[in-house]
Amino acid sequence: MTLALLLLSAASAPAVASKTAHYANVGGGLRMYYQDQGQDRGQDQGQDRDQDRDQDRPLVLIHGGGSTVQTSFGAILPRLARGRRVIAVEEQGHGHTADLDRPLSFEQMADDTAALLEQLHIRDADILGFSNGGMTALQLAVRHPSLVHRLVICSGFYAHAGFIPALRDGFEQPPNPDQMPKALRDAYLAAAPHPDLRALVAKTVAMMRSFSDLPDDKLRAIEAPTLVMLGDQDVIVPGHAVKLAQLVKHGQLAILPGAQHGAYLGVAESPSHPALVELGVAMIMGFLAE
Repeated sequence: MTLALLLLSAASAPAVASKTAHYANVGGGLRMYYQDQGQDRGQDQGQDRDQDRDQDRPLVLIHGGGSTVQTSFGAILPRLARGRRVIAVEEQGHGHTADLDRPLSFEQMADDTAALLEQLHIRDADILGFSNGGMTALQLAVRHPSLVHRLVICSGFYAHAGFIPALRDGFEQPPNPDQMPKALRDAYLAAAPHPDLRALVAKTVAMMRSFSDLPDDKLRAIEAPTLVMLGDQDVIVPGHAVKLAQLVKHGQLAILPGAQHGAYLGVAESPSHPALVELGVAMIMGFLAE
């Protein structure tokens, strides 16, 4: 099991000519890249804003560690953006968002995401986080609970105990950029405004070694209905996902058969199959529409 399976994904290109691609200055010197796709159904169809508001509520996507919008969500974003607004972010040092002279932390990434949503005048959103993005999504629910309506945690974790032993052991080794799969490495180098693969890997490994576990009482305080998703061949211990779904007040659990880390999302770093991705998307969309 390579360290890259949980740590690293990749990116797009620094100069973006697209109506969906944007940057926002969110504080602390961070110029954050995000994509804004789909549409507000209520505005588009002239609906009463008090009706069908679950479909109108934006869905925010938070990528995996070292990853980007495209490598984590490129396979499913078009489906998710049919009939609803989807905002997909790239966190500090990832993809089009340049790094800063500060460590990476899940708390800071959650605060940066909250600052972006505030700029966009979004006060209520569904949040989906993959892998490291799952921890960022949980921190968002803990630190900014009023922003989060529903949560989807895909192959995520809330404590060091959630990693399979091989992954925990990998974090104790010296950071090694060569462990990043070639497709992801090439994508990062093509996307980053100031690419520094060694720095990205070193910062990510440092974060994974030192992050603070989310205590049980913080998880029990999460009011947002939460879907916890995992592959049965994932790098997260199944019992960890089970416990997370039990700790949150309104938890649901889905363990998908034959799926490696994020394969049910079609992520770039895991082999997948269209039927498996179709099943994953159907579960996500069904949960968000409940």
